[in-house]
Amino acid sequence: MHIELMTDGGADIPKRLIDEADIKVVPLYLHFKGQEYKAGVDIDLETFYQKMAEADELPRSAAPSPNDFYEAYKQADPEKPIIMLSLSKGLSGTYDNAVMGKNMLLEEEPERPIEIINSKTASCGLALLLHEAKTKIDENYSFTQLVDHLHERTEQTSTLFVLKTLENLIRGGRLDRVKGTIAKTLNIKPLMQASDEGTIEVTEKVRGEKKSIRRFIEQIGEYTKNFEDKVIAMSHCNAEGRAGKVLAEIKEKYPFKDAYLIEMGPLIATYAGEGGLVISFFND
Repeated sequence: MHIELMTDGGADIPKRLIDEADIKVVPLYLHFKGQEYKAGVDIDLETFYQKMAEADELPRSAAPSPNDFYEAYKQADPEKPIIMLSLSKGLSGTYDNAVMGKNMLLEEEPERPIEIINSKTASCGLALLLHEAKTKIDENYSFTQLVDHLHERTEQTSTLFVLKTLENLIRGGRLDRVKGTIAKTLNIKPLMQASDEGTIEVTEKVRGEKKSIRRFIEQIGEYTKNFEDKVIAMSHCNAEGRAGKVLAEIKEKYPFKDAYLIEMGPLIATYAGEGGLVISFFND
């Protein structure tokens, strides 16, 4: 491939896409009770889920440093321009660190074409954008054409979330404990989405598991049409069976051209909690 695609640990990407597009991932850091790990390097997903289940408190995550990004850029083929699709700036300092790493590279190689794109999404949303990037590279898009196209596509990406449990939001301080306890008692399931600014906002509160999944699926048809031309990506938090069933219902209702099913990485899983689902698709 004539363009180097990169992303960070906020992305959840299927292995087949990583292999096909030769995507380089700059990992994030996880902290469990004074121990630091590089996600996907020092700790695998199975161990992460086990540690999270056993821990009294949720792990803390930290963005790759500017130097981490710089080192990753330096390892890329110097003949290839680089496109780094970053976790939403609205969720993390990752994007800013990726830009600082780029500036460090340009001090040494001022002519090097490199673009850092704020994806305004996370998890499988980044997989969707990387799939799009690979498709356009295969169509011989130039670096400039692909950069322009991906900036457009970030504005056309819908990312929706549904949670099975509120436990991790409460433990992580993202939801007031009293309100969370009331919501759990009433069996409230929040539906969320990535906002236009790339933050995560609650759009609806639905009572009951079945209703929340039904509404989760219904929303797709409210956001987009022409499914035959589109790909849908779904990530799940340690719930492959649940996710597969929901994805099958989605495909039965909407004839997407292709679908990716991906296990959620540590960053999003920490807040989504067991059974959490994320879907991404283009809404144009």
